[in-house]
Amino acid sequence: MKTAVEELSPTRVKLTVEVPFKELEPSLQAAYKKVAQQVRVPGFRPGKVPARIIEQRFGRAVVLEETLNDALPKLYGQAVDETEVFPVSQPEIEVTKIEDGEQVEFTAEVDIRPAFDVPDYQGAEIVVDPAEVTDEDITAQLEALRQRFATLTGVERPAQNGDYVVMDLRAEIDGRNLEEQQAADVSYEVGAGSVLQGLDDALQGMAAGDEKTFRTTLVGGENAGEEADVIINVKSVKEKVLPELDDEFAQLASEFDTLDELKDSIREQVRRNKLVDQVVQSREKALDALLEKIDIPLPESALQAEIDARKHNLEHQVAESGLSREAYLRLQQTTEEELFAEYEASAAKALKSGFVLDKIVKAEEIGVSEQELTDFVVRRAMQMGVAPNTLAQHLADNNQLPLAMMEIVREKAKTVIGDAAKVTDTAGNEVDVQAIYAELNPEQEAVGVDEAGEEPADETKES
Repeated sequence: MKTAVEELSPTRVKLTVEVPFKELEPSLQAAYKKVAQQVRVPGFRPGKVPARIIEQRFGRAVVLEETLNDALPKLYGQAVDETEVFPVSQPEIEVTKIEDGEQVEFTAEVDIRPAFDVPDYQGAEIVVDPAEVTDEDITAQLEALRQRFATLTGVERPAQNGDYVVMDLRAEIDGRNLEEQQAADVSYEVGAGSVLQGLDDALQGMAAGDEKTFRTTLVGGENAGEEADVIINVKSVKEKVLPELDDEFAQLASEFDTLDELKDSIREQVRRNKLVDQVVQSREKALDALLEKIDIPLPESALQAEIDARKHNLEHQVAESGLSREAYLRLQQTTEEELFAEYEASAAKALKSGFVLDKIVKAEEIGVSEQELTDFVVRRAMQMGVAPNTLAQHLADNNQLPLAMMEIVREKAKTVIGDAAKVTDTAGNEVDVQAIYAELNPEQEAVGVDEAGEEPADETKES
């Protein structure tokens, strides 16, 4: 087989492949067998029709077409390997010459990763947040813990922000009750920011037994987007009561006997979390600094695929929410124009980052061990709330293990970049990333935090 490469643009090439007919022999024999299984010829059992009979009755062209259908994907893959181009899209293949018994020629146009060199990233100066733990950090953690153990107590007064109300809701359009727009015994925190515009304002000052009507735009169901009157009936008003910060609270919320012990534990956990943040920031900022040094033309098809994937995910999220598109975007405090602009920017960065990291993976000869793949699957399964074996089987069945391995090696490449940087915090203190690794994972030699950059689990007890 002979392959010639023509550069159509920095991100697109045309491969012209010439194949001696003898190299098609395995596919040719497979084609005869497949056609023999598909045709019915009197006097012959299915699959037993001789090649000469097939050609006599159905023509040589049928066999050649099936031969090429089988052979071309393999030949294209072989041509890619031989020329060392890096495709990022599906090829457009065209058979340009068939000389039966002699030679076949085809072309394949495909978008590729552009050629570029990775600049030296050793000693890049990176600034990260300090790991110092402040009193405000401890207070914030304690307040979050108090919120988790708060209780609701009924009050005989009008509702205000932060209170919880139990209410019935129903909607009407021109006096016609909408059956699907009704809900009973809804618990809601006043001021939480409902997608139903006007609800928070309407609830302010309402007490148990009060009824009020306000006008708004419906955000879900068949009448989404239409103006309607929403009637509220408040059944009860409750205020949130936070537990006192004392030893009794420490015993309730953790395994510690005293509040001081709980504070010490929180302080240590916050410090460890900040160390993890320093490592994660060093990797991300070192990669960003490297990307700024490189100007890479991006293949349009690959960039559009990245953008389309994000838009598809948005459609899925909107459908899952049960809201109208407008209501969902309002809940996210964004507009479609802002979101799509963000998609374009993030897609371009993701594509460029992938190209650079793949280069480093190859240069550093980074691989994936079986244990690393297992750890990845376990972590991802925990995030998704599924059993690791279930996720592993899903990845295998859907041929997604190569994608998982690519994600792992790219994260390892990002670690290489971060470890090569000169890291200081905003106060000018040197940050020793290797020392952080040793402290957080004393038994792990290579990487101190896992490739996903996940923080250690909180040591306080769940309610």
